[in-house]
Amino acid sequence: MKSAFKAALLGAAAIALFGTAQAQAAGIGACLITKTETNPFFVKMKEGAQAKAAELGVDLKAYAGKDDGDNEGQVAAVETCIADGAKGILITPSNTKAIVPVIKKARDAGILVIALDTPLDPIDAADQTMATDNFQAGFLIGAYAKAKMGDAAKDAKIGFLNINPQQVTVDVLRNQGFMSGFGIDVKNPNVIGDEDDPRIVGHDYTNGNPEGGRKAMENLLQINPDINVIHTINEPAAAGAYEALKAVGKDGQVLIMSVDGGCPGVKDVAAGVIGGTSQQYPLLMAALGVEAIKKFADTGEKPGVTEGKNFYDTGVALITDNPVEGVPSITTKEGLEKCWG
Repeated sequence: MKSAFKAALLGAAAIALFGTAQAQAAGIGACLITKTETNPFFVKMKEGAQAKAAELGVDLKAYAGKDDGDNEGQVAAVETCIADGAKGILITPSNTKAIVPVIKKARDAGILVIALDTPLDPIDAADQTMATDNFQAGFLIGAYAKAKMGDAAKDAKIGFLNINPQQVTVDVLRNQGFMSGFGIDVKNPNVIGDEDDPRIVGHDYTNGNPEGGRKAMENLLQINPDINVIHTINEPAAAGAYEALKAVGKDGQVLIMSVDGGCPGVKDVAAGVIGGTSQQYPLLMAALGVEAIKKFADTGEKPGVTEGKNFYDTGVALITDNPVEGVPSITTKEGLEKCWG
């Protein structure tokens, strides 16, 4: 009896140890925290992260703010990830400065933190950033708009539809990139709104969604009804701006430029709603981020950067069916084949 009992205990211990080993092998926890869960860009990012996590056996939990600016919601999500013992956090920060203290807390706990799409402020507050070169994305659409207008560019009336007043890094980079591409003196490249170029009608805020884009466009039209160029932070905001223009009979009279390159946005370029857009690759960002967390969990190695840059550049391409000399671009057909990779 003693012998049988001892054997049973040893068997139970072996099963328990085997179960623990399995749990440890499959116990790589990761978090994805996006700005919202409704914007198509972040929907695709979540899809990419989930697919790669399933492939690598990573336990991924996804969180999102209630809107594009919900820092408190993102802070709470980071705290939850710390408490859960996650090995890595992927985050698109809504407030690139205010989120930094809790990010530091996560890193101090040994968690790998990777910013996706939107760099933290400062950028080295995260272990790594995987993103579009957002300045280049803005530069491409600014240079295109200038070339498309030709001589009329010197008398352009330009409006800027930004995210929100917080001047998050992605907003600043795209905004200042557009201005540089268009030939506007940006003054302080880290600040929106200190420019004195008379062609600038004004800036308004969209929260990155169609309704915000519509209202912001209406506000700018009240400042100057002759506005003829619009820089939009993303394609949902661009779609809203177009509806506001259409409502007053100005559709087709204003050159709308944007960034994202999602399938609906590329279709809007093909339809003439948007003049051109800089395509990003959020699925790739998220997949690379999950891979980096898995590697960090297995080896302790952190991801590197693109040569000559302080982040990992996931690429950008201008999409338009009306190319101009000197500004490289791809067609909407090519863009639809790539949305979103």
